[in-house]
Amino acid sequence: MPLEWSSCPPELLLVIDRSGGPPLRAQVEHGLRDAIRTGRVRVGERLPSSRELARTLGVSRGLVQECYAQLQAEGYLVTRHGSATRVAAGAAAPAAVTRPPGTASRLLADFRWGVPDLGAFPIQDWLWATREAARVMPSADLGYGDPRGSRILREVLAGYLRRVRAGAADPEHIVVCNGYAQGVNLALQALADGGVRTVAFEDPGSPATVGACASAAGLRAVPVPVDAHGIDVAALAATDARAVVVTPAHQWPTGVALAPERRLALVAWASDHDAIIIEDDYDAEFRYDREPVGALQGLAPDRVISLGTVSKSLAPGLRIGWMICPPELVAALTEHKLRSDRGTSTLDQLALARLIESGRFDRHLRRMRATYATRRTALLGALAEHAPEVPVTGLAAGFHAVAHLPGDADEHHVVTTARERSVGLYGMSACRASTAATPAQIVLGFGDVGERAITEGIAAIGHLLGGRPESPSR
Repeated sequence: MPLEWSSCPPELLLVIDRSGGPPLRAQVEHGLRDAIRTGRVRVGERLPSSRELARTLGVSRGLVQECYAQLQAEGYLVTRHGSATRVAAGAAAPAAVTRPPGTASRLLADFRWGVPDLGAFPIQDWLWATREAARVMPSADLGYGDPRGSRILREVLAGYLRRVRAGAADPEHIVVCNGYAQGVNLALQALADGGVRTVAFEDPGSPATVGACASAAGLRAVPVPVDAHGIDVAALAATDARAVVVTPAHQWPTGVALAPERRLALVAWASDHDAIIIEDDYDAEFRYDREPVGALQGLAPDRVISLGTVSKSLAPGLRIGWMICPPELVAALTEHKLRSDRGTSTLDQLALARLIESGRFDRHLRRMRATYATRRTALLGALAEHAPEVPVTGLAAGFHAVAHLPGDADEHHVVTTARERSVGLYGMSACRASTAATPAQIVLGFGDVGERAITEGIAAIGHLLGGRPESPSR
């Protein structure tokens, strides 16, 4: 689809040589022809008017009109009465269509993990919050400001996190960041400056993200196993790590909550080893059949960096997160944030603050809890019908589940075959430090999948999950 510019004449960069090169007309023709052939100007896009291009190049309008006429005769341009001169269809080889990384062809159902219902983003509330924030925002807030983030948002977040997550949150100790990955990166950079050399992470967990951030900070990353009670603190203590990245409220991806005795043991480990716990406090907003679990940071504010974002509650594209930091790490984290990007968008921070203050954020969360609960029920119902022998865990909170395949199942074969049936499945192997495909497990994300798609998708591949032969009716 060609770009459509505003009513103002579009600009076009052409370079001409007045120091004795070819005639000006030949140079302009060559420049236009080259711009079309190389795709700088695409099929259907309009060119500047002859008057505007002549003014820009410092040549006569008649010369430009002659060039346009010549290229029209060659089939490069098309001109209609009362319309702009445009690049003709077929004037250049069509550009190769590339699919952005992470996108997929049209699927019957795509059980991607970690993606909320993007279509349910409260756009009208966000526009309202942005207008309200912009209306009262002092002009000084358009400057770089405090690298920790907007004071207004930090105060609102502190109150919200104390109320909802039982966090020991102080606005002075909060640093706003651009999502989880930047938060982990800043935390590990600051810890490396303080002498930490090894960081541990849960296995299964997020080996790619933690590994990349650790490498960037010059740290060694070591996996620590997770069982039905959360991270194995005894195994953690056997490493030389002085930092660990954990997901205590809803372990990624197994879905278990860190048991109370493990929470206390983890805090004791941090105190005994002069270590820091990096808590990814994700999915805490969405729980179904269990009591709420407070943030680990509330137990040991001097030993925990607690990371939160709106990537699951609103949308990943907002790129807004925060870190509640131990007081002695605030300065180091702030310095790294300043060096990284000079700060997160102030207007977006103020809009988020207004959204939370107004109660619209809580209202959106209540609505999404109901939506995800309905999809959770649809997923369980579809699995019970089409793969009744497959155990499913991790559904107490969040919007993903883990399907445990039969012992002889080939995880990669299941994922590949499901894709051939237009269903996107994703294996647990990507979450393991070893990338091992055994035991064979599938992580089923249902945040951005409608109920009908869930039902139809599981119906199409239920036999794969259960290791049964395909029904003759399919």
